[in-house]
Amino acid sequence: MSKYVKNLIADYLRERLSEVNDALLVNVIGLDANASNRLRSGLRSKDINVMVVKNSMAARATVGTPLGAMFDGLTGTAAVCWGSEDIVSLAKEIAALAKEEQYEAFEARSGVMDGELLTVAQVAEVSRWPSRREQLSLLLGQILSPGATLAAQLNGPGGALAGQIAQKGEESD
Repeated sequence: MSKYVKNLIADYLRERLSEVNDALLVNVIGLDANASNRLRSGLRSKDINVMVVKNSMAARATVGTPLGAMFDGLTGTAAVCWGSEDIVSLAKEIAALAKEEQYEAFEARSGVMDGELLTVAQVAEVSRWPSRREQLSLLLGQILSPGATLAAQLNGPGGALAGQIAQKGEESD
């Protein structure tokens, strides 16, 4: 491959990955064509991109970017996954698919989160974290809890007084 073609490919990869800060490297070798197609289609429906890359081209294209650490010293075939709501959702989806029997060759190899390299064990750990949506719901529950407690405390004595008045009204009848 000529240097001109290599530069064109590197430029394409650089442009495609320019907005990506968090990604995972996965292994797709060993999947048959039908399983690979189902996997890619399922990931695409969840707004997750998958791209098989040549290591040297990806390393050249990501020099100086947050993804650069992911390709340092990488050997073997790899595919880059990025997208979804956040890195936690991406890791959860990849971990769930890796456990499915039809995708047994599919597995996470490493990743990058906020410019830091993740090992396979760290990717598995990240997949157990609450996602952004789950964190927001927990935070919202914590914010609303004191208000709900206050409303219950304010309504409690009023409800008791109304019950006593109703009971006295029934006694006088």
